[in-house]
Amino acid sequence: MTYKAEYIWIDGTEPTARLRSKTKILPDGADLPDWGFDGSSTNQAPGKNSDCVLKPVFSCPDPLRGGDHKLVLCEVYVPDGTPHPSNNRAKLLPVAEKWAAQEPWFGMEQEYTFFKDGRPLGFPERGFPAPQGFYYCGVGADEVFGREIVERHMDACLAAGLNISGINAEVMPGQWEFQIGPGGPVEVADQMWMARWLLYRIAEDYGVAATLAPKPVAGDWNGAGAHTNFSTKAMREGYDPIITACEALGAKAQEHIAGYGADIERRLTGMHETAPWSEYSYGVADRGASVRIPWQVEVDKKGYIEDRRPNANCDPYVVTRLITDTCCSALERAGQV
Repeated sequence: MTYKAEYIWIDGTEPTARLRSKTKILPDGADLPDWGFDGSSTNQAPGKNSDCVLKPVFSCPDPLRGGDHKLVLCEVYVPDGTPHPSNNRAKLLPVAEKWAAQEPWFGMEQEYTFFKDGRPLGFPERGFPAPQGFYYCGVGADEVFGREIVERHMDACLAAGLNISGINAEVMPGQWEFQIGPGGPVEVADQMWMARWLLYRIAEDYGVAATLAPKPVAGDWNGAGAHTNFSTKAMREGYDPIITACEALGAKAQEHIAGYGADIERRLTGMHETAPWSEYSYGVADRGASVRIPWQVEVDKKGYIEDRRPNANCDPYVVTRLITDTCCSALERAGQV
């Protein structure tokens, strides 16, 4: 007997990488071997030297095929045994290991937009729908579009064993969000990429495309982000480390902006619940700040922070690496570990 292993990897497309996958048939009980692919077709190698290597790093049950079939997330390597330049997971691993004693936790909120026939799902063929206002967490066929896909995606993530913690409709027709976490930086990033693959694959069955474009519709509509919640053990036990983390993120604001997703300036305009990309701020319960401290955190004097800057199209490996390194190093310098 055999089983199907869907090998999934992140390609080298710039400025925003895409997911690729292909199926390998393996004998029952067989380990997941390294595999290969044509990197010249994924923006990861020239045609004259096109072999790239897939190294399995995370697997889970395949909720679409069922049975003993698996989804297999892979890192991309070159044949000499070194990580491919596009392999951002390999860059995260030493940072996560360095600061593991501080117990960094993440929860990522992935916003996305469904498109069909060249327009957001729920938009009329001509013109625009009613202004945003009633769509957020809405209910009813005049306010919510694509719920069947969203529910199926949530169930698939649960069946795969992913740590999906919720879903909700967002502020524009056809726009939704799911959350992954809490978990460590590598764990959450791995699962976010896997959840993205499942979203794209399930939407296929409905003739719908799911996009992570940070500003899917120009004008008076919210963009799409990947708000990132973060804490360390010290932050979960006291308030001073929370302020230290907020200040540290401000000191490296432009480095983070550069790593938070392409076209970030189109989304972070200072409008639609964003802070301007060129300015840094933090505040309690302030969704117009770069970093929000939830009101309950201020009351409890412990908890977490929400970095509201990452784009929907960000690479979770890059975001978790930047936040972990910036905040944990600052907390160590301050003696707040």
